[in-house]
Amino acid sequence: MEYKVISPEYLENVTGGDPEITEELVNIFKSQVPEFIYEMKGLYNKGMWYELGLLAHKAKSSVAVMGMDTTATMLKTFELQAKAGENEDAYMDYINQFASEAGVAVEELALYLNKLK
Repeated sequence: MEYKVISPEYLENVTGGDPEITEELVNIFKSQVPEFIYEMKGLYNKGMWYELGLLAHKAKSSVAVMGMDTTATMLKTFELQAKAGENEDAYMDYINQFASEAGVAVEELALYLNKLK
């Protein structure tokens, strides 16, 4: 199967190919995604840009483990801009892009885990 968002090869390198560790990391990621989105929107609505940048950094680390390079790069840009309070008009677009790509990743990761079993 061709994955659009995740990189199973990268995930396998991180976990050493251990299916139990892979499943644990995937489950952590799946539980973090809704929290990240909720918190990002809350910080956005409060105009707490620096804190939003810190959260983008945290999300970047999570997506990087899943091999989501494009999303990680976008989140790095978001992080730097939010911490500096620059380009505020783009923040909601970044949040929506993260939400969309993370949603696809969750679906792809479910398929990937089923393949491992």
